[in-house]
Amino acid sequence: MNATIEEYLLPGGGTSINSLPKISLHDHLDGGLRPQTIIELADAIGFELPATDAATLGTWFEDQSNSGSLVEYLKTFDITTAVMQTREGLARVAREFVEDLGRDGVIYGELRWAPEQHLARGLTLDQAVEAVQEGIEAGIEHVGQSGSRIRIGQLVTAMRHNNRGMEIAELALRHRTNGVVGFDIAGAELGFPARNHVAAFDFLAKEFFPVTVHAGEADGLDSIRGALFDGRALRLGHGVRLAEDITVEREDDENTFVTLGPVAQWVRDREITLELAPSSNLQTGAIAAWGQDLLDHPFDLLYQLDFRVTVNTDNRLMSNTSLTKELALLSDAFGYDLDDLEVFQLNAAQAAFLPLEDREELTDAISAGFETA
Repeated sequence: MNATIEEYLLPGGGTSINSLPKISLHDHLDGGLRPQTIIELADAIGFELPATDAATLGTWFEDQSNSGSLVEYLKTFDITTAVMQTREGLARVAREFVEDLGRDGVIYGELRWAPEQHLARGLTLDQAVEAVQEGIEAGIEHVGQSGSRIRIGQLVTAMRHNNRGMEIAELALRHRTNGVVGFDIAGAELGFPARNHVAAFDFLAKEFFPVTVHAGEADGLDSIRGALFDGRALRLGHGVRLAEDITVEREDDENTFVTLGPVAQWVRDREITLELAPSSNLQTGAIAAWGQDLLDHPFDLLYQLDFRVTVNTDNRLMSNTSLTKELALLSDAFGYDLDDLEVFQLNAAQAAFLPLEDREELTDAISAGFETA
């Protein structure tokens, strides 16, 4: 949740997960602030915080996020967005965000955020996007000075409970050549289906602009259907509740039969990417139907059934996590080895909102990095 990334080793071989090249597809800008940065930015605008030292504030965010409810989880963002209302604040947060990804071994990341939530102090939508891009470029330069390379794209997000989908879609397209690589809708999922923004999705489809949609986190299969049909989603943000469309029947200790429903069959056969975030899914209750521990997460079921699964942090501050830590947690829970972790990164490389040639370069970089691990 800050500039320090704890060291994690794979069981047995002792390989450092930190040093492995990684790709981050689902990582929210307003969920990845350093606690100390929040304190300093809040002090500059006179905003009162629940704690005034970094360690205590970081713990507060994690505790508040362990609610079992997406709606309650999202309330913590009232604080982070409050300190991200100026060009300077946005640029700083974006720069540090990229620096922290670089320390985590990320070589390509997509930074998603909702510009409409950052206009309270006079910024326009375009100015907000430009401020974030300024910070991204400064962060990329800083990572380069440390001897590493990173590439970052913006995912411009519309809040699904608002009525600005078309406006934000047009904003994303205006900045297509200035760092924006895709579009998303986020926020309270239940009761706010993708079809509410169908005009925006139609517009983006006509412009051949890629879309990911938050679905299958706080709502089930109907939400996923909407993301696929109305949103034309190439990826599902979380998508964990797709497992509701999978029936597992164990006849005895040796024989297990698995049946995919039509939605799950479509997602698997079309290799639609699942942006899974294990720790976050526990915090928001997204996997409550299966249990409350990581071992209960359908991640392994989806992986074993050849869905295109990827590993993500969602909100590093709220979950007190990093991409390295998420991979370590999964390895501990399900016994994954280096080859499994490589599959997750190759899946992410293939799903990145980049031209084919760039995705192939990412794939080569992942393979080379894992080969020498």
